[in-house]
Amino acid sequence: MLTISAIPAFNDNYIWCIADTDTGKALIVDPGQAKPVQDHLAEQGLKLDTILVTHHHPDHVGGIKTLVQDNPDCRVTGPAESPFKGSTNLVHPGDEVIWRDITFQVMGVPGHTLDHIAYFTDVEIGGRPALFCGDTLFVIGCGRLFEGTPAQMLESLKSIRELPGETAIYCAHEYTLSNLRFARSLLPDDSKLEAFERHCKDKRQAGEPTVPSVLEEEKQLNPFLRWDDPMVVSAAKRYAAEHGLPVDSDSAIFAAIRHGKDNY
Repeated sequence: MLTISAIPAFNDNYIWCIADTDTGKALIVDPGQAKPVQDHLAEQGLKLDTILVTHHHPDHVGGIKTLVQDNPDCRVTGPAESPFKGSTNLVHPGDEVIWRDITFQVMGVPGHTLDHIAYFTDVEIGGRPALFCGDTLFVIGCGRLFEGTPAQMLESLKSIRELPGETAIYCAHEYTLSNLRFARSLLPDDSKLEAFERHCKDKRQAGEPTVPSVLEEEKQLNPFLRWDDPMVVSAAKRYAAEHGLPVDSDSAIFAAIRHGKDNY
């Protein structure tokens, strides 16, 4: 039996743990800190044998050295072309990663960083197919473009948008309420966004994470997945006109929305 848990880290990170309760083995995604993972594994009586890395930022890889010291047989899977050199199993987009009964498809999703990959499986975890997307897609948001271009990020998000609608989106940060404030400022008349904001506020007030989200909902609500939605296009064009930005392509529309979030 597979279970999945969110391990809070830093101020707003989530480190994901998939546990095979039949064997006591655990897979960890993007452990930016070791201590929260060590505590979780000890509390649950789990043995770490695999780590998945989405990209090289310290808040995603900072705990790996210590965790591997504790678990010297642990396999660390990460992007082959990366500034992070601690992976022992290097993968490229299109590769497969197998853990227990799960096969992950490795997706190239550059934009936030150039080495960024994501891991998708159609094996149900928590009742749904799952995507571990690091900082590429957030609940009602997407990652800031530190290294890639808007065109690269758009192509990455297109590949995610084409996944099955029931896919659970396991991103790495609790940015949802901040993302919703921006989305509501861009689309103040979007009643579905307004209702979702109330839902997410209730979850946070109850101490619950808003992650994972579901891809079908993201496609309906997230402005960064709606670059071809007439409502979002109109809002992006208004913003672009105010800031002297082009709007002559899908990537330009996306770039205008990202500019708006960066300066919100």
